[in-house]
Amino acid sequence: MLDIKYIREHPEEVKEGCKKKGFDCDVGQILKLDEKKRGLLLKIETLRADQGKLGKEDIAGAKKIKEEVKELEPQLEEIDKNLHSLLILLPNLPQDAVPVGDESVNVVLRQHGKAPKFDFEPKDHLSLGESLEVLDVERAAKTSGSRFSYLKGDLALLEFALVDLAMKTAIKEGFLPIIPPVLIKEEMMQAMGYIDTPEDLEERYYFEKEKLFLVGTAEQSVGPMHAGEIFDEKELPKRYIAFSTCFREEAGSYGKDTKGILRVHQFDKVEMFSFVHPEKSKEEHQFLVSLQESLWQALKIPYQVVQLATGDMSRPSSSTIDIEAWMPGQGKYREVSSASNVTDFQARRLNTRYRKKEGKPEYVHMLNATGFAIGRTLIAIMENYQQKDGSIKIPKVLQGYIGKKEIKKQ
Repeated sequence: MLDIKYIREHPEEVKEGCKKKGFDCDVGQILKLDEKKRGLLLKIETLRADQGKLGKEDIAGAKKIKEEVKELEPQLEEIDKNLHSLLILLPNLPQDAVPVGDESVNVVLRQHGKAPKFDFEPKDHLSLGESLEVLDVERAAKTSGSRFSYLKGDLALLEFALVDLAMKTAIKEGFLPIIPPVLIKEEMMQAMGYIDTPEDLEERYYFEKEKLFLVGTAEQSVGPMHAGEIFDEKELPKRYIAFSTCFREEAGSYGKDTKGILRVHQFDKVEMFSFVHPEKSKEEHQFLVSLQESLWQALKIPYQVVQLATGDMSRPSSSTIDIEAWMPGQGKYREVSSASNVTDFQARRLNTRYRKKEGKPEYVHMLNATGFAIGRTLIAIMENYQQKDGSIKIPKVLQGYIGKKEIKKQ
């Protein structure tokens, strides 16, 4: 959520920021409601002060003022409700360096590694997985429907090896490993900025009876950990590395990537999350991206780093950088990791702050970054490390965990 004071002082900048991200925001109506709210608050405070002055000297007069205040309070509540409903629709404002437009103007910042050259026609991950009997989508469809899978044998072990690699890499940098809940309260999902619109809701699994959402990414349950809390400035940065199973409806992706495990309803993910001093958030963003790159360099898989344009970012993000890995089965780069700086957008909603030695508590900045999205990482490994006989080499960095050098049909 944006600071109402900032909106008052920079209305045109807010309008422009919303436009850049493709949102139609009624900043004018927000300012009108804000003015009404402040005027009504002042009136109520003045009346209460007058009531206090009368005290016991004029009980009838004090009672009359009390009734007047009682009549005004529902009006204030209604204005506040309407104002809040408009404020939550405002996206976070993009940083100046973010390119303006849709995904077609995303900027490739750098590339690492070269696409492998095969002396045979490379297969896609589904063909490879089925022939090796380590990936089963047919039985998963029988059990759960479309966009599910069974990972079997060495492919299942490969997932655990990836989790181990991501965890150990982050722990060396001071991250605390956690396994968060996969179900969170409605108010916490809204505070994270992921159910503000009908389109947002279409992507979420919701339990009506319990009023709980299944998380679509670990950040949605890690962010609210410190809701309503105040960090001591010395505690920052506070960093977590979380493992979680994630769930997405993929309602907006009908007909896209229907084969295999690229786009599924259930997947596992390792996620990094940081609570930092506002002046350090840009630096932290680059630090998180550097950790992501180190993971893909360890796997020795070609990738490119991409700065997303304003229209391709999520509502909470002020800047998002993706890592796209080369997928030989598709002959192109595909997103495998994402790192976002959401500044104080979520912290305001969650009331997560830090205290300096002097002055009032201020809102922290929050950032999230993928360690490994397991399914997509497995695809990249399978397709880049495939061999002519249909077997798959295991990246050297993972061989010690699995205890073998390649995946063969048993």
